[in-house]
Parts: sequence; structure tokens; C-alpha cells
Amino acid sequence: MNFIEKDNPKIIRAWTFYDWANSVFPLVITSAIFPNFYDAVTSTKDEAGKVISTTVSFFGHTFENQNIYTFVYAFALAIVVIIAPILSGIADYLGNKKRFLQFFCYLGAISCSSLFFFDKHHLELSFIPFVTATIGFWGSLVYYNSYLPEIASKENQDKVSARGFALGYLGSSLLLIICLILVMTKTFFHLMHDADQYKGIDARVSFLLVGVWWIAFAQYTFKILPSVDHKMHGPEKKKLFSKGLIELSQVFKQVRQLPILKRFLTGYFFYNMGVQTVMVVAVLFARKEITWPDEQAKTTSLIVSILIIQFVGIAGSFIFSRFSQKIGNISSLMIAVFIWIFICVFTYLIAYLPIHFYIVAFLVGFVMGGIQSLSRSTYSKLLPETEDHASFFSFYDVMEKLGMIFGTVTFGLISEMVGGMRPSILSLVVYFVIGFGILFTMRNLKLNEEVEA
Repeated sequence: MNFIEKDNPKIIRAWTFYDWANSVFPLVITSAIFPNFYDAVTSTKDEAGKVISTTVSFFGHTFENQNIYTFVYAFALAIVVIIAPILSGIADYLGNKKRFLQFFCYLGAISCSSLFFFDKHHLELSFIPFVTATIGFWGSLVYYNSYLPEIASKENQDKVSARGFALGYLGSSLLLIICLILVMTKTFFHLMHDADQYKGIDARVSFLLVGVWWIAFAQYTFKILPSVDHKMHGPEKKKLFSKGLIELSQVFKQVRQLPILKRFLTGYFFYNMGVQTVMVVAVLFARKEITWPDEQAKTTSLIVSILIIQFVGIAGSFIFSRFSQKIGNISSLMIAVFIWIFICVFTYLIAYLPIHFYIVAFLVGFVMGGIQSLSRSTYSKLLPETEDHASFFSFYDVMEKLGMIFGTVTFGLISEMVGGMRPSILSLVVYFVIGFGILFTMRNLKLNEEVEA
């Protein structure tokens, strides 16, 4: 048996460093450069450079370009929802979840680099690397997150989780700045203004850098982070698919017998639906709904606002970690969700000018890291004594992805029906309110103590 020593600084440092490695995907690919690049190359401009059409053809049908982006992202998440629980069951059966972590890491990183060949004239094929990169990123997180209860004691899990997110924000921001230096000093804005002719490729170089960064820095994690072999069921490796399902069904039976865990997962499903949808559509919303003086100012301001979110997010992660020590995890999450409700209402009613969007970016940055790190550590604390951490965290992952799918598809459908993205914000308010209500019923729970079923 190979058990991990808890609270070992070297192991914890290696674990948190994977956040540094993989966080470049959600920042550069799903939030910053790729959405701007995609919107630019799929928009039709007149001779003066003014956008006259943002419709695209996808499998023979015509859609608004931002809605195709959200639908494809939801499709990729649906694949993760289907395969991750089964693979996590297999990983727990074999006791080699580190191998699965490596596989999804390499899948995601190589796919990011493949986005270099994105071609607006072949959107169906061009989106394949985006789908597989999304699968790689979220698939790896199932196994990465499942290490948390094995490397840190309950009293340290909030701090360790926050440290991981903070490193992720810092590392991804550093690569984004490097990408901006490369693309903004040459032909990036020319590409944005004259995207139809592809006169520059600098923006696409960023996608190559994401893949290299992700693989290179993950090697430190893979070298130091121990394999967990305590669940190996002998040499028998046949019929792994069915054995993975059996492993998963056993975990599901345990979850059904833990009402507090079920309630938290339900609340998490709703409020995280809002959080993840905002992260996916924020840049596209700002490009469509905020009034910018010109295209260059639009792109520059959006990148700056994303950097604001990242750096404020570092402070937010640690601030909410301290909140949890003072008032508890659930109360801290309630504060975070309440701030998200305010952000959505403010954006819907007031945010029409760049200054308003900067205010939103600051608030989102403050609360984003806190709610993500606390959600992860809160779930970890609610788990029973078990060796099946990968399978348990697959449930966490499934609730997260189902919420993201439902949230992004709902947002896209409302936007498609009403012809604008602003009314879709109201659906996010509903999700946050429901999540807040469920957390309110758990407000007296003390998670640093043993949790009774």
C-alpha cells in the first residue's frame, strides 16, 4: 500500500503547481485570446472595418457566432460528464489515477496547440481541438481535485485549495502577458481589423504557447506527486469498464446515504452554474453589449479587464480562505454567492460603458477565486473516510459540468431567441438565488469537525 503523507510541504507544492500549469487553458483559451480571435475571424466587416454580420454557417445552419461557441463548449462538457465517472471508477479500481491525470493533461495541451490551425471556413473541423482541449482540462481536474483530501488534513484544505487557485491565477496571468507582448506588438490588431484575410498569425501562436506551458510545468507535478496504489484489486485487469461502473455504483450508494453531502452538491449545482456560465460568456458579452469607442479599444480593454480579474482573484482566494476560518465555509460561500447576485443585477441594469465593465471585472475577480477554492475544499471536508476519492470527485465534477452545460445552453438559447445576450443574465440571477437558498439551510454546519451523516 502507498499512502500519502498529509500536509507534506513538498507534495502540497507539487500538487498546487498543477494549477499553475493548467490554468492557462481557462484564461487564454476560454476567456481571453481565443474568444476575441474567434469573434474577429467569424465576423464580416465592410471596407471601413465596421462589423456588418456575425452570423456563421455550422453544419448547414446559420447561427450567431457567439452562440455556436457556447453550444460547442456545452457539447464538450457533455462528453466529460459521460466518460469521467466511468474512468474515475476504473482509476479507483486500479489505483493509478496519476496516469489518468497525465493522459488528460497531454490530451488538453496538445489540443490547445492544434488550435493554431483554426480556420473559419471549416468551423466543424476547427472546433474539434477546442472540444478535446476542453475534455482534457476538465477530465484532468477530476483526478487532480481528488488528491486534496489525501494530501491535506481537514483544517488545512481551505488554505491548500486557495493556494492552488492563487498559483493558477498568477501563472496563467504571466503567460497571458507574454502572449500579449507577442501579439500586440506586431499584427494582432491588424488581424482583428482584417481577419478575413488572415494577414497575421500571432494570435494563434498563443495557442501553441498554452500547450507547451501546460505540458512543461505539469512535469514538476508528475515527478513529485505520488501515485496512489492503495486501491489495487490484484492483478486482474479484464473487464475494466464494468468494474469501473461497479466502483462508481458503490460510491453512488454512499452518496445517497449522506444527506448533507447531497444537499451541498445540489446547492453547488445551481450557484456554480452561474459562475461557470459567466466565465465562458463574459468576453463575448462585453464585445456585444458594451459600447466601446473602437475595435482596438474594445480588445485592449477586454484583455486588461481579464488581467484585473486574475490578479484580484489571487487576493480573493486567500481572503475567502480567512473568512472560512472566522465564520465557516458555508457562511463564506453565502457571502460569495450574494456578491455574484449583485454582479448580475448590476450588469443587467447598469453595465453599458467600459467603466462599468471594469467595476464588474473587479468584483468578479474578487469573488471568483474564493467561491471556487472554497467549494472544492468544502466538498472535500464533507467526504466520508474512503479510498475512492477519484469516484467521489467525479460526482463533484458531474454536478459542475451538468450545471455548466445547462447554464451555457440556456444562456445561448435565450440570446438566440431574443437577439441579445443581456436578457440571458436574468437566468443567472435565478441560479444564484436558488444556490444561496440551499446554502442558507446549511449555515450552521461546522466542517472542520466530523460531519455526521
